[in-house]
Amino acid sequence: MKKKRLLTGLALSAVAALGLSGCAASGASGDTAGPDNGDKKDLTVAVFNGWPEGEAASYLWKSILEDKGYDVELEYADAGPVFAGLSTNDYDVAFDGWLPTTHKTYFEKYGDDLVDLGAWNDEASLTFAVNKDAPIDSLEELAAHADEFGNRIVGIEPGAGLTEATQNKVIPGYGLEKMKFVTSSTPAMLSELKAATDAGENIVVTLWRPHWAYDEFPLKDLKDPKGTLGDAESIHSVGSKEFVKDFPALKSWIEGFKLDSDHLYSLENAMFNSGAETDEYESIVKKWISENQDYVDGLTA
Repeated sequence: MKKKRLLTGLALSAVAALGLSGCAASGASGDTAGPDNGDKKDLTVAVFNGWPEGEAASYLWKSILEDKGYDVELEYADAGPVFAGLSTNDYDVAFDGWLPTTHKTYFEKYGDDLVDLGAWNDEASLTFAVNKDAPIDSLEELAAHADEFGNRIVGIEPGAGLTEATQNKVIPGYGLEKMKFVTSSTPAMLSELKAATDAGENIVVTLWRPHWAYDEFPLKDLKDPKGTLGDAESIHSVGSKEFVKDFPALKSWIEGFKLDSDHLYSLENAMFNSGAETDEYESIVKKWISENQDYVDGLTA
């Protein structure tokens, strides 16, 4: 897959090179030459299925880098395949590694073949969320009120770190074995959350902060007195070993990348709460960049 992309990129570069002499005469060669900072031109960013914070960060960097002459391809996959793909250099970088808890097992498994490029947000946390008027406030109360939630916990992707924590820690920790834990995808969970909210019904979902659902739906987090979901976490950028060698300038920019929750919510809301389709995200992100130009300019200063 990577070889095919590389050959395609080389072919495109050759075509571009043929036209450089004419472009140079008109002073427009900079538009086709790619980055002039020593980095390779073709970059593959892995995006976790159903994780909007990483999707937002990925589209943000795609827009920034394409304006600087990179060719950026976003490829979607679940968390496990993303970390595996980074370890084998099939992906260059991803923006959604949660530490120290959620993706700990992946870092332990593939850590020798990954490069931690640093945290870009330090306000992340895993949660169990319920409708704001639900009759409980703590996970300790959920088992006794399971019937009022249809005996269901609505989860996200089976391979997600949040799903692993739910299965291995939350459910046994709070005696929730009699409740049905439903996993499929984040969009499916959000669809059920919307339907329950519209119908005025109780629902309990696995969720995380930062997430635009907290702005969209009337929710509250259930207290976790046993600490089964861990403390607040950091969201990290993660690169392959080849990425560090192939993209020295970009490596430096990403190591300095910070996106606080206010900016992140603003970007997520623009992308995901507008009713837009995926093919509209690029134009939405460009508009958001124009409205936050000083912040964005600082990312590559």
